[in-house]
Amino acid sequence: MPLDQDFNEYPYDEPTQEPQEEPHDDGTEMSFLEHLEELRWHIIRALAAILVFGLVAFIFIKDIYRVVILGPSRPNFWTYQQMCKLADFTGYADLCVKKLDFKLQALGMADQFTMSITSAVIIGLCFAFPYAFWELWRFIKPGLRSSERRAARGATFYVSMLFLMGLFFGYYIVSPLAINFLANYQLDESIQNQYDITSYIGTLITLCVGCAIMFQMPVVAFVLSKVGVLTPSFMRAYRKHAFIVILIISGLITPSPDIYSQVLVSLPLAILYEVSIWVSGSIERARLKELAENTKNDVQDSDFS
Repeated sequence: MPLDQDFNEYPYDEPTQEPQEEPHDDGTEMSFLEHLEELRWHIIRALAAILVFGLVAFIFIKDIYRVVILGPSRPNFWTYQQMCKLADFTGYADLCVKKLDFKLQALGMADQFTMSITSAVIIGLCFAFPYAFWELWRFIKPGLRSSERRAARGATFYVSMLFLMGLFFGYYIVSPLAINFLANYQLDESIQNQYDITSYIGTLITLCVGCAIMFQMPVVAFVLSKVGVLTPSFMRAYRKHAFIVILIISGLITPSPDIYSQVLVSLPLAILYEVSIWVSGSIERARLKELAENTKNDVQDSDFS
């Protein structure tokens, strides 16, 4: 063979390369300490937002207590007025709330002051939640692949919207029903209901924040379906069991014997479960579509070779 002959004239097989994993981010890779530093600043900004909203709430804490926090303890609350209208429409007079037989009291000398601070912090946390989650999402997002970022587009909006919807549902629906039942429940006429203010605030916060967390059901379904733990067929198969659990939870939250209260609480949770099935189904359809496209491309490549 002549020494000056071009070696490219001879056919040869190029070495096959393993498919490389899609890069997580276009930027340079950060060290562990740099990640910690970035996380620290995200946390600082989130805490600053909570502090700002908390200070604003503390400035207007008396008005907030009179109008918002103590609202469900008064018969003229918006929910009770709507219940009276529903009672007139259905003819079920027990739905109408005409009085709430209890008094709130502060047992400790510093109880009212400490509760004003605690309430301001919790209010600040609730109102700053969308921004705090956005800061957390900014830290997580660069570590995701482009396909994962596309799938999670609008995460901050949906999580914040569901959180606020849960808060309003807990405040306007669940809390008034629970407070009405507990305030008017009486073992004997000689027993007077005089509740500690911390007990009332704790009940209100637990119900509102608990509903806000329960309203994240579609988000949880999205994450579990994305990692392959949850499937829509599984959720459909256990739909009846889920509805029974929802009814039990509704009964524990609002232990009122009337059917209307149970429906008011359980219906939105049942709708959220159906939405979660739809979300899980969307993830599965997208996964099957991607799998079919990859299979088709593999077949075409094998035919070409």
